[in-house]
Amino acid sequence: MRHYDVVILGRSLGCLAAATLLSRRDLSVLLLGQGQRPALYRWGKHVFLRRAFTLLAASSPCFKRILHELAQTQRFRQRIELLDPMFSVLLPGRRIEVPPDIERFSREVEREFPEVRQLVDELYSGFSHVNATGDAAFERDVVWPPGTFWEKLETGRVAASLPYVGGEGQQDLLGKFPSGHPYRRVTTLPAMFASNLATPGDQLPPFALARLHGAWTRGVQRLGGGEDELTRFLVERVEAQGGVCRLDRRATRLVVEHGAARAVQLDGDDEPTGAAVVITDQNGEVLADLAGGRGITATARRDWPRLTASAGRFVVSLVVKRGGLPDPLPPEAFVLPEYGPRRDPRRPALHLQRIEARELQERGDVPDDETLLVAETIVPTRGPLTLLEAREAVLATLRAELPFLEKNLIAVDSPHDGLPAYDYTRGERRDVDRAHLTGTSVGPEPMEWLWSVEPPGFLDLSGESVRGPIPGTYLVGKSVLPALGQEGELLAAWSAARLVSKRDRSRQKMRRQMWTKMET
Repeated sequence: MRHYDVVILGRSLGCLAAATLLSRRDLSVLLLGQGQRPALYRWGKHVFLRRAFTLLAASSPCFKRILHELAQTQRFRQRIELLDPMFSVLLPGRRIEVPPDIERFSREVEREFPEVRQLVDELYSGFSHVNATGDAAFERDVVWPPGTFWEKLETGRVAASLPYVGGEGQQDLLGKFPSGHPYRRVTTLPAMFASNLATPGDQLPPFALARLHGAWTRGVQRLGGGEDELTRFLVERVEAQGGVCRLDRRATRLVVEHGAARAVQLDGDDEPTGAAVVITDQNGEVLADLAGGRGITATARRDWPRLTASAGRFVVSLVVKRGGLPDPLPPEAFVLPEYGPRRDPRRPALHLQRIEARELQERGDVPDDETLLVAETIVPTRGPLTLLEAREAVLATLRAELPFLEKNLIAVDSPHDGLPAYDYTRGERRDVDRAHLTGTSVGPEPMEWLWSVEPPGFLDLSGESVRGPIPGTYLVGKSVLPALGQEGELLAAWSAARLVSKRDRSRQKMRRQMWTKMET
């Protein structure tokens, strides 16, 4: 029977980060895609994306620490591009850009929102303080969220410096702004799309709101190939360090012996694959189902938090002629429809990405005059907008803001509603059966879920524990620190790698002798 020190189930950011760290630390690693698809799929020469992706974690000290340990800081820096502006917000009758330069941003605020100019200055001064203290805390090598007594003591000392947590957790950072003022949504909407909590932006924990908005305003870094390029980069590091990546394989069963995870059964294999540790980006309930309910500890049965998938990210891809888009539309934008006391659910707010389609396709057969728009909205599982209506609702919001869009559409699709793709190449809409699309399902694909946690975990930021409900399992997915988005996934991955590395004292001693503080 084949045996690995670590088997990792999933291709998310948390799984990839954990795989690179553990393979770097001389553990044998097997990474399985677990049925998760890459971001890109196709119809003929046209490319679509099933997920919107912005590398917001690049400003996190945890991501920098991972690159440092991998000795890949300079190489990664060569792949990225700093966005200017970092993003823009399109409102009815208004448009504001958020550039990296403070003076230019001040002029933008003075032009569009002169009545709250001083309040905006105070707001970002407070955000700067929050992010400085957050950086100092997340640079520390501790477990987030803590589990054992000593971890709670160690992490609690670090977390004591964080503002707006604990007793301060109910403070309204936007309380000085007039009720209903549009700049409230300019602040909260980017944070809402960056979080993995199913919570409106104005109801996020104050520290999470400041941290997530800070991820959008401290320098947004862009990878030309998007999420798939980041996946290729990290997979290369795992394989270069001796790990095995099988993104097309999945585990169908978790083998539990003597009360702990001991192996996984891969689809198509006759014998299980041994594993000292199993790491996954799925939630604890999915992991328990994989084990057939075996091995769950009494503590997990009693105290495990209740997670509910209360909303999902609904994504629509639009292939558009480049001439039909306004030149000032940047790579990252947010579209806010008219907002009042009775908001129309069929005019949802959007996170909009503008991508040159040829950058995503290695084969280079995408027409040069095509641009890909990726529109993302959040659809509650119980709300007035159904999945079958969501695509038209997204298009309605875009048509109102981009008046020339309709005449320049080439193709439109969403993987989440199961409806045919739309073909506009002949001037009018023609439905294309999903069987003609490559790399996607004939039926609807599930959305990426946003979570509600009951009761809220550590500092109101966490959900599930990084230790899974079965001994020998660890969680590094969006359900561990959902309030912190991508940074939460990286913190969970670092914490899991730390705990797994500690299990092997002999290798830990060898690593201490080999590592230096200088990146080579």
